[in-house]
Amino acid sequence: MLNPAAPLTRLLTAPMRPGSVAWIGLRRARRAALQPVPAAWLDSTNGIAGDHYSNRSQRTRQVTLVQSEHLEAIASYLGMASVAPEQLRRNIVVVGINLLALQGARFRLGSAVLEATGACHPCSRMEEAFGPGGYNAVRGHGGITARIVSGGEILLGDSVTRADAAEAAPEI
Repeated sequence: MLNPAAPLTRLLTAPMRPGSVAWIGLRRARRAALQPVPAAWLDSTNGIAGDHYSNRSQRTRQVTLVQSEHLEAIASYLGMASVAPEQLRRNIVVVGINLLALQGARFRLGSAVLEATGACHPCSRMEEAFGPGGYNAVRGHGGITARIVSGGEILLGDSVTRADAAEAAPEI
């Protein structure tokens, strides 16, 4: 735990500009392509309704998120004009917010509250999706994983903000 009076703590908890939801995708079955959807329901017990990973017992990876800005970086590393969200296999693409600044924190996504639980590292499927070098192009740019603390609906265009101190208090 960081000292609340430390300068680093003040920097880590400083205000951030909100981002927004740019894309939502669900994978209906294992190894199936992600299907873009305009909205999704996040359930704290079962994960994203309609997604292949719903009802999984591992709650630390209920949702995967990546920044739109990182899709551009990955495309650049691959020498491609663009990378589609479906290729990266993340559930949600956000724009305008640094997801790494949410690491270990709770954040509001639409009417849901999530908690960042770790980095979303690339898997060997990135070589399938992008060809040789795909794995290394995604390294450090794969986004984050999160658990759903409080369920709710998310829509394209919804705001993404760090939860305030009252919302970030641990559940009892």
